[in-house]
Amino acid sequence: MAAKILANLIVMGSGILARALVQAYRQALQNASKSGVAQETIQNTMRRASKTMTEQEARQILGVAENTAWEEVLQKYDTLFERNAKNGSFYLQSKVHRAKECLEAVYKHEGSSPTG
Repeated sequence: MAAKILANLIVMGSGILARALVQAYRQALQNASKSGVAQETIQNTMRRASKTMTEQEARQILGVAENTAWEEVLQKYDTLFERNAKNGSFYLQSKVHRAKECLEAVYKHEGSSPTG
């Protein structure tokens, strides 16, 4: 009989606790939306996601100047990309790739025939 009462208390107590946690979570969400914290977090995330690489940053990553021929840019890209592939730095490899993409758009816009 005591075991049955104890089991009922545990079940009822966990139900009450679960409802209180859900209610507290909802209240926290409401408070965050009222204070603007949620909106600020979303805006910061969007800013980080929309950051694009500048031409100057791309040139610094690949180590090329403004008057560098596209073929030389490709050579630098291939060298850096392969070097980072061997050493296992995916982050640097992706930066090198984004730099090439950025400069490719610049060279296409200037009409310097980026192919490859």
